[in-house]
Amino acid sequence: MPNHVDPRIAVVGLGYVGLPVAVAFAEAYPGTIGFDVDARKVRVLLDGRDPNGEVDAERLAASGLVATDDPARLTDADTFVIAVPTPVDAHKRPDLSPLVNASATVGPHLRHGDLVIYEATVWPGLTEEICGPELERTSGLRAGIDFHLGYSPERINPGDTEHTLEKIVKVV
Repeated sequence: MPNHVDPRIAVVGLGYVGLPVAVAFAEAYPGTIGFDVDARKVRVLLDGRDPNGEVDAERLAASGLVATDDPARLTDADTFVIAVPTPVDAHKRPDLSPLVNASATVGPHLRHGDLVIYEATVWPGLTEEICGPELERTSGLRAGIDFHLGYSPERINPGDTEHTLEKIVKVV
């Protein structure tokens, strides 16, 4: 497992779920990386603004979050939280491509002992059935043997300033 005293954390996906998670980690673990494929969103964050309105500018600036759209920065992490959207299509079926693409992005940066946690709205088993195999395919490592795989249900209510991430009990 990663070093529990000083983990090197990367949060993949800086939307309404990922950004508050990344900021909370950055406040506790300086150098936390926040990665998003959307270069425009990263530029706005680097300018000190949250395009989703979930994190105020002062807190964002003080957190020390390292926001980037460069996947090479993921090599610096040993703990990954994947917090990308799971939209539904016109037939109300989940579009898993953000999860698969995020897994394919993280996979090449995995090393023995790393931890990958998915924080998304998905059904039981999806982490092991779809995400884990994609990580294995792109890393050449084996889930549960070479790296650790986990799931934490999404517990953020966008726009709710009373029941924030820090006040809600999480299960991983």
